[in-house]
Amino acid sequence: MLRAFDTPLPIDAVLDELSRRLADQNAAVLVAPPGAGKTTRVPLALLDAPWLGTKKIIMLEPRRIAARASAERMARTLGERAGDTVGYRVRFGSKISRATRIEVVTEGIFTRQIMDDPELTGIAAVLFDEFHERSLDADLGLALARDAQQGLREDLRILVMSATIDGARVARLLGDAPVIESLGRAFPVETRYLGRKPDAPLERQMAEAIASALRENPGSVLAFLPGAAEIRRTQTFLAERIHDASIEIVPLFGALDAAVQDRAIQPAPKGMRKVVLATSIAETSLTIEGVRIVVDCGMARGPRYEPDIGLTRLETVRASRAAVDQRRGRAGRTEPGVCYRLWDEPQTASLPAYTQPEILSADLSSLLLDLAQWGVADPGALAFLDPPPAPALKEARSLLGELGALDADGRITDEGKSLRALALPPRLARMIVDSHRLGAGDAAAAIAAILTERGLGGDSVDLGARLEQFRRDRTPRATSARQMAQRWASQVASSPSPLRGGWPAEGR
Repeated sequence: MLRAFDTPLPIDAVLDELSRRLADQNAAVLVAPPGAGKTTRVPLALLDAPWLGTKKIIMLEPRRIAARASAERMARTLGERAGDTVGYRVRFGSKISRATRIEVVTEGIFTRQIMDDPELTGIAAVLFDEFHERSLDADLGLALARDAQQGLREDLRILVMSATIDGARVARLLGDAPVIESLGRAFPVETRYLGRKPDAPLERQMAEAIASALRENPGSVLAFLPGAAEIRRTQTFLAERIHDASIEIVPLFGALDAAVQDRAIQPAPKGMRKVVLATSIAETSLTIEGVRIVVDCGMARGPRYEPDIGLTRLETVRASRAAVDQRRGRAGRTEPGVCYRLWDEPQTASLPAYTQPEILSADLSSLLLDLAQWGVADPGALAFLDPPPAPALKEARSLLGELGALDADGRITDEGKSLRALALPPRLARMIVDSHRLGAGDAAAAIAAILTERGLGGDSVDLGARLEQFRRDRTPRATSARQMAQRWASQVASSPSPLRGGWPAEGR
């Protein structure tokens, strides 16, 4: 018998079927639109399942803010605090106790967990939330979990949850697992196309659209922009146009401190309206109370690996149809809403159907090193929804060979195990190891922190200036990043040899 909840959610209609399926089978796929309640209701509904016993549920989220917010919301549903029955584990903080039975973790953290304990001791189920985002860590995590399930833990339940994926395709990957669909509940959303002037800055046009939307409609606004720079410029333009003290303008992107992010997703105080300027971080997982207006620029920023320079940079591209549909739906979660789009209606049909999976365009050196640690030389031996491209794999093998991480047969070396233990891209891990030999391990670790945590030290092209600003920054995020960098340097320095394994892992 599933537990009852005070507040009904659309997902409730399929919880009984989901429970029955997971009682009989070890895998399932749940397709539910944003706002159905799958993130915060499904883990709680499974807490009393007989097959769970005294073991835990692990739920993966693509972003730290989503992991924290969903854990906090589930804890409130139980009348508890995060860290009691429901906790979370992210890179710069965790709230976990002996009483925790649901752990919400970021996808990179899970990869470290299963690599360190392939049997997933004490874990009964792994839930992959928002799988449609198709990050590299999510694809790898699912492949490893499926391999562990088939070879070590037939009783391990795997549930893939998503809003927009082809459920049948994922189901085949999981051995023809059942697909459960929730229709969700959405209020009508009126769509208004504003077009876009090619000769005017995007941020200025977004500010004008937001100001106009506020004049024409009640409620709070969620505006989608590609990245932090565009958000800051739009915020400046808005400040010139909006002088109403009852309207609060807040940014929301991944590089902000947790307290600032929390402020953005909290309901506006009574009598106030809120304008949240967000990246794609707000497309799914997060519910921002009071939003009934969406303003969408139609652009997104995604990672693209450049093999010539060996670095991954962010590229601004047109958002997919699936993404803009999800953005539009944010306006109709609690009441009828309106969505303003900064393009012409016919252009919608030309948008790519889905966001490209990261595995098709990413640097695969970390993935290949993880697979070698897992004991797999050929990624084709595992269940990937989209196989890693052969040219990218060839390049990754060559790089790992040059770094001394793989031998000629593709097996991980002791050096490779040591580099992997730092939980950094192999090039950066090698940089710290080699810099330590030259007496510069601390500086190399600080540089690695800046390169892996976007926004730390500002955005100057002068690395020295960014390092200096990073060292002076006293925000909680910067403080945590410095502590992390110190751990990396200490791990290398305290090892009997800089190229020996056994260092403790730091979650990605």
